[in-house]
Amino acid sequence: MLAGVSRYLRSHGTWSTFLELRAFESAPPPWLAGWDGDGILTRTHSAEMATAILAAGVPAVELRSTNHSPGLPFVGMDNALIGHGVAEHFLNRGYRRFASYTLDTESFFRERVRNFVSRVEEAGSTCALLPALGENSPTDWEQHQADLIRWLESLEKPVGIFATNDQLAVRLLDACRRAGIAVPEEVAVVGCENEETLCEFASPTLTSVKFDGETVGYRAAEMLDRLMRGEKVSSEPVLIPPKGIEVRASSDEFVIEDPVVLRAVKLIRERAFTGIGVGEICDQLGLSRSTLERRMKASLQRGTKDEMLRVRFREVNRLLRNSDLTIETIAELTGFTHAHYLQTSYRERYGMTPGEYRKKSR
Repeated sequence: MLAGVSRYLRSHGTWSTFLELRAFESAPPPWLAGWDGDGILTRTHSAEMATAILAAGVPAVELRSTNHSPGLPFVGMDNALIGHGVAEHFLNRGYRRFASYTLDTESFFRERVRNFVSRVEEAGSTCALLPALGENSPTDWEQHQADLIRWLESLEKPVGIFATNDQLAVRLLDACRRAGIAVPEEVAVVGCENEETLCEFASPTLTSVKFDGETVGYRAAEMLDRLMRGEKVSSEPVLIPPKGIEVRASSDEFVIEDPVVLRAVKLIRERAFTGIGVGEICDQLGLSRSTLERRMKASLQRGTKDEMLRVRFREVNRLLRNSDLTIETIAELTGFTHAHYLQTSYRERYGMTPGEYRKKSR
């Protein structure tokens, strides 16, 4: 959002800007009552803060929620489109069982879930809902995760779960890992807000809805500029659509109903980087190569070796984006015999070298 404000100011003239990053739970700053400013961009978290903003007596634009300051012009994300888009993401991958894990504290969380559920119901399915609880200590966290595991184990699988922000999604992934629930084969997870550091930190990496915070900031600065010049603006909220969904490992698979293919894919996820071969997978499953290939292609539209390479290349790309490891080290970590083989295979698959991808992705 700050980048969007900055872009507007570069185009329309610089303001003298006092920027204060505050924790949501903080009290209104004492200086606000006597502040000699011309306008405020605010993300308001409490009725007390909303009262203080209005008492300042200058134009203000709200960028978080209309819960506490319904009289202010508002610019924010279109939460209806967010919920609808996540439902489409799961439906397009063949999911017919759904759940949502959400905080019930804000209207935008409720709106995301409401539109997720309505789209799921349009498709003839239902959605299990679990409200998230806070935790204030390690003991509370452990109890919370134990409760979350019980809920996850109660769900019929495979299931697609929408977590209404990335922090909740990471809790889900941790609970799945503790319970031995395979992600995404049994439980696929999509978060919201696309906090890239958090999404890449998660294991597996987290699929998330991409916010367009820069456009929110730009439109809010534009609106405040008009208000400070004495112009009127519409009372209707300005809602910015999301930029799509950043698909990562937590939901990058189609539904797998075949139990044999599910076991094969789990083996590949667990051992793809150790050099496991198709023959070894067949031995572990007690199947002929032709039977496994036929069932893999029926479920995934690709064969066993193709799936192994897909998993390996996905990890190669993650390491290229998020580390400075050499190609030799990446090849060793991802199950490729030699760096040269990785280089050649990468160019054949993507039409560029690993180094070119690394430069482009950064």
